[in-house]
Amino acid sequence: MNIPSELKYTKDHEWVRIEGDTATVGITDFAQGELGDIVYVEVDTLDETLDREEVFGTVEAVKTVSDLYLPLSGEIVEFNEVLEEEPEKVNADPYGEGWMVKIKLSDPSEADDLLSAEDYKALIGA
Repeated sequence: MNIPSELKYTKDHEWVRIEGDTATVGITDFAQGELGDIVYVEVDTLDETLDREEVFGTVEAVKTVSDLYLPLSGEIVEFNEVLEEEPEKVNADPYGEGWMVKIKLSDPSEADDLLSAEDYKALIGA
């Protein structure tokens, strides 16, 4: 299982890459594995400002639909539109081409509350 050490993680199985005042967010390798084949990703919160832990979209797999929770407060400034046509990219490359949204951070200090790779490994028993 792939858990890149340079990323931060949430208890809801999302990963975060912070670059300046922007964060890129997706779901973890563990999460996509648990969900199975992803058939649809919906994000209808583009250009909205949301608080941490608010639902920003959903991911639909063959057997289930799961809410996606914003790991940090901010404005959703970009959605990975490739996922509209190729949602399977989340399964194939969750940390690369399968990213979901980019957020302009409202409060970068919230990142201090995210999990390190080691903490996330402990959470999922890896």
